[in-house]
Amino acid sequence: MKQKFNIITSTCVPLPLENVDTDQIIPARFLKATTKEGFGENLFRDWRYDKQGNKIDSFVLNDPTYSGQVLVAGKNFGSGSSREHAAWAIADYGFRVVVSSFFADIHKNNELNNFVLPVVVSEPFLKELFDSIAADPKTEVVVNLPEQTIINKATGKSETFEINAYKKHCLMNGLDDIDFLVENKDKIEAWENKK
Repeated sequence: MKQKFNIITSTCVPLPLENVDTDQIIPARFLKATTKEGFGENLFRDWRYDKQGNKIDSFVLNDPTYSGQVLVAGKNFGSGSSREHAAWAIADYGFRVVVSSFFADIHKNNELNNFVLPVVVSEPFLKELFDSIAADPKTEVVVNLPEQTIINKATGKSETFEINAYKKHCLMNGLDDIDFLVENKDKIEAWENKK
């Protein structure tokens, strides 16, 4: 069982770049591990550190001005290869939500499978959110999974977002696919016995 997802109110980390692919999220050279732990330290590795391994102060994850459980990214987030490690890195770093105007389908599903909520918003909402964060890095969003809404607290603007009903149930109850099957063991066995 994972931490149940209900309503998150958080400041945001802005990444106003489009077409961020999974190799930029977690470079291929870090894919050797087979457990999900430890990937967060290499999230956006080639943007966070120079070739000598020194932090690049100008990159947002190294800037103490920004923090929070919500990553706000540009259009077309998670394109490229289907590596699940990209979602592992996002989750391990501590992000619970990624906001974008478009996600690559496989990456979107990988995030959901790793208890990270991908929230698809309109281009105008995304732009306004980036503007709000630029004006005040303490800008908060409220992500309400039961109601499927996101609110920019700086402007009061809100939007609804779509999510698969099964994935919503799993997130809200802290269940992965195996947990869900165990939770419904009696129903599955009853159905099998009918056959």
